[in-house]
Amino acid sequence: MILALDQGTTSSRAIIFDEDSRIVSLAQKEFRQIYPQPGWVEHDPQEIWSSQLSVAVEAMAKGSVAVAEIKALAITNQRETTIVWDKDTGEPIHPAIVWQCRRTAEKIEELEAAGLGPHIRAATGLIPDAYFSATKIAWLLDRVPDARSRAEAGELLFGTVDTWLLWKLTGGRVHATDYTNASRTMIFDIHRLCWDEKILAALNIPAVMLPTVHLSGHHFGITAPHLLGAPIPICGIAGDQQAALFGQCCFEKGSVKNTYGTGCFLLMNTKETPINSRHGLITTLAATTGSVEYALEGSVFVAGAAVQWLRDGLRMIDHAAATSQYAERVPDTAGAYLIPAFTGLGAPYWKPHARGMLVGLSRGFSKEHMIRATLEAIAYQTADILRAMEEDAGTKITGLKVDGGASANDFLMQFTADILDTSVLRPACIETTALGAAYLAGLTVGVWADTAEIQGKWKEGLNFSPACSPARRAALLAGWKKAVTCALAWEA
Repeated sequence: MILALDQGTTSSRAIIFDEDSRIVSLAQKEFRQIYPQPGWVEHDPQEIWSSQLSVAVEAMAKGSVAVAEIKALAITNQRETTIVWDKDTGEPIHPAIVWQCRRTAEKIEELEAAGLGPHIRAATGLIPDAYFSATKIAWLLDRVPDARSRAEAGELLFGTVDTWLLWKLTGGRVHATDYTNASRTMIFDIHRLCWDEKILAALNIPAVMLPTVHLSGHHFGITAPHLLGAPIPICGIAGDQQAALFGQCCFEKGSVKNTYGTGCFLLMNTKETPINSRHGLITTLAATTGSVEYALEGSVFVAGAAVQWLRDGLRMIDHAAATSQYAERVPDTAGAYLIPAFTGLGAPYWKPHARGMLVGLSRGFSKEHMIRATLEAIAYQTADILRAMEEDAGTKITGLKVDGGASANDFLMQFTADILDTSVLRPACIETTALGAAYLAGLTVGVWADTAEIQGKWKEGLNFSPACSPARRAALLAGWKKAVTCALAWEA
């Protein structure tokens, strides 16, 4: 069996898979979201660690799985979230700065003004943005007393969440990451496969605090024996979206998946060819156990988080699953659109100061319309990215594989198929992020022979076919574009 740790933005999960890719056991625990100021988002690194360790132990207990039955451990994680900690004590110097956090938007503007933008795009494949780790590291070194001098002296370590968990799991013996997570920091050259000296110098980040980088399928180390009862080899690490691409068996060039989590992330496998986007997408490294491969990615900052907002912020629903029932009670949104730009707009717009809008309201607008507009917004944002992807890749996408929590929402999946005018394929197992990490670890230790064997295990759950007239589709998309213009105007 493979134990996959799936450390997400709002919860830590552990899933144990058997050699037939079946879920043996699953445990999950939510943790606090910290909002110190508008646009700022933080996590407690120690809470991330304690919640992740506890669900790993719980999953083993619930499934009556002995540690001797676990062949390897895998890690998949929320990407870009930045942690800096003391090398000797293991104490974080500050709360983790989450990928959603916009506090360093001004620093990005400074980099652009200094003329570093073209180099960042060429070297890292990323569009300069506060979303990524680079300016978060610089902020911590600038704002935490003595942090930069301590970092230069080799006393501090930086890591994305995977690196933090790996370091904790190995008792502080291994400080490493994989190509997929490194490629999200905005300080890693995805062509030379090394940390970029020019960007490090511009942000005054000491290279000594950075982790070693390996393939996603790699023997990273072994867990400290006291944590899980015996040492377990850690043999797979990948950022959540690249892990999902692997778990969806998108091994062919041009294959695309969309993961619905806190955000919404579309990735297209481009194999050995890095595509430079002309439409606001980014180039990133894909998860592999062998030769380096690339992916084209578009990110929606707020997807499932908008449903969470309906539940916790507006208290319109008791649980996320209810949104489908409410949405189906009305035939449309009564002409209204929600643009959930709560932390700016991601691809293909990249407007960090854009803000959320609810437009087109009339007196007949109801709770049901609001919930439907929230779900539809996720589909519209997906359409924006998919069209940009088709333009960049020069190909028409004929099917979209979906996974993640909101992919279980039948209304959302059908509306997405209608708006995209393409089939939406939901697998029998939607836990493809954790499964992808498990596959990487399992391939590394020989549980599975190759990707062909894994490909044969992918099973379709449901195929949503488009059932919308071209005229209605065009009208809905035109209204969405008009609504987005309102959100963009807020920035001006």
